[in-house]
Amino acid sequence: MSFFDHLENTLICDAPDSSESMTGRLETAEAALAYIRAGKATVTLVSVKTGTRFTYRVSAAPEGEALFVGLLSGPDNTSDYKYMGRISRGVFWAGRKIPRPHDVGASAPSSKAFAWAWRALSRGVLPDELEVWHEGRCGRCARKLTVPASIASGFGPECIGKIGAP
Repeated sequence: MSFFDHLENTLICDAPDSSESMTGRLETAEAALAYIRAGKATVTLVSVKTGTRFTYRVSAAPEGEALFVGLLSGPDNTSDYKYMGRISRGVFWAGRKIPRPHDVGASAPSSKAFAWAWRALSRGVLPDELEVWHEGRCGRCARKLTVPASIASGFGPECIGKIGAP
């Protein structure tokens, strides 16, 4: 049973319908992990069963030893992100030692959903009840993707060779 099975569809963004495109679906755990870890990724996790979805921005720390995870929490998908946690040494750590009032807490459904998905993807499993989508920008450099093969992978032709993505 997935974490998403327990959520109501009460999010800022409704799940996409068949007429709405979310750009690029990442079809394997390996592809999803490569995209999320690339350094400038915006990724949406969707429950197939409930349609619940959360959008996250995952960006590399300046020193490159960790990734910071933020949750899209408002209508502006370029700046309305709240800090949710970090990924270091392959583990997602929700929250901060000293939380700020505008942070997303570890007990929030969005944080639990990311932690559940991250654990599954880290084990090399993309659960059947989970879809992972990218926004149509390269996960490494954030440039808009225009070549069909790049849209499928989530990486531009130059960046895919630099990160060793599938």
